Amino acid sequence: MKIAIIGLGYVGLPLAIEFGKKYPVLGFDIDASRVAELNKGEDRTLEADLVGMQLALKGSASSGLAFSANTEDLKACNIFIVTVPTPIDQFKKPDLKPLLKASEMLGKVLKKGDIVIYESTVYPGCTEEDCVPVLAKTSGLVFNQDFYCGYSPERINPGDKVNTLTKIKKVTSGSTPAIAKQVDELYQSIITAGTHLAPSIKVAEASKAIENAQRDVNISFVNELALIFDRMDIDTQDVLAAAGTKWNFLKYQPGLVGGHCIGVDPYYLAHKAESLGYQPQVILSGRRVNDTMGMFVANKVVKLMIAKGITIKGAKALVLGVTFKENCPDIRNSKVIDIVQELNQFGLQVDVYDPHANADAVKEEYKIDLIPQIAKGYDAVVLAVSHQEFKAINYPSILNNPSVLFDTKAFIDRNLVDGRL
Repeated sequence: MKIAIIGLGYVGLPLAIEFGKKYPVLGFDIDASRVAELNKGEDRTLEADLVGMQLALKGSASSGLAFSANTEDLKACNIFIVTVPTPIDQFKKPDLKPLLKASEMLGKVLKKGDIVIYESTVYPGCTEEDCVPVLAKTSGLVFNQDFYCGYSPERINPGDKVNTLTKIKKVTSGSTPAIAKQVDELYQSIITAGTHLAPSIKVAEASKAIENAQRDVNISFVNELALIFDRMDIDTQDVLAAAGTKWNFLKYQPGLVGGHCIGVDPYYLAHKAESLGYQPQVILSGRRVNDTMGMFVANKVVKLMIAKGITIKGAKALVLGVTFKENCPDIRNSKVIDIVQELNQFGLQVDVYDPHANADAVKEEYKIDLIPQIAKGYDAVVLAVSHQEFKAINYPSILNNPSVLFDTKAFIDRNLVDGRL
């Protein structure tokens, strides 16, 4: 048995390292620069256990990890695990291009008896209805006779050094009962938290889609509360603290909802529902609320500035953080950009500072130049991401008088801030 992990990002790399400790593993990525970086023992995502990676790279007689960008190397493998991104397009519809291209590539190297396991988050039915036909057409092989499929949704939490890959229970599934058992046993060999064998691939796909949709809807509820309480001039955090004294109150926090999962996956579920003639109500209403929060924050900051008599056009603002969550470098689908763009439209000069984000990646993705260090003389400062480093900032020293300090994460001493979510 030789395993190939397709895609070496936040999901694929930790998986390749863990499997590489027990089996011969090929970590494959179409980005040759990413492969070169990993071969040097470096990881820009900061997700990898670098010590574990070095051990896996050294290998043994029965195990070991190698990285490659050459598709010819895939021919020696017989289990393929696909961990490519599944984003949405500009119309908020599923963009399956990375997934289908990966399937087409694998179809060219597929042999009789091979298994393709998908980990990418998709809508229920995607593996068998969209990916399998591509594999079958490209390979000329017959599904569930010559080759087989599995689905085991990724559950990586970027930046989380406690709940890591092996400590999160894994949902598994396969295209036949025998393959499902084989897929389950494969993951059981590396996941110390155990596995849950789902009765079908569709069930496993649906389980991941609803995990993130549920969280999205819950956050949208408290975000809507923040919008309502702002009009009532009461502090949302005070209300949540009081309500949270009841044992069964769910303690979600308002904020920006971005990232590769929560801000994307509900659209996959909604897309499938719409294709079957059902128009989702709760899921999409939650998305609409969450998608407005960046604009709300920017508008609130400008209103607070006007109330203090600060001239808006040409005013200098600082946005702290650009990643989609705290203490990690992941900038995918960051909603901080909505704040920056809205403030720019009001005529403010906006600096963005983030010690965790890669400046080149931010420039390429969002056309924003990160500042290397915080300046002084700001008319407004918006804390958008609660990176630990931002606790140590002396806020009065970087602000003009008068000025506005807004906290989207209830992270700063409330006595210093003019407003917060």
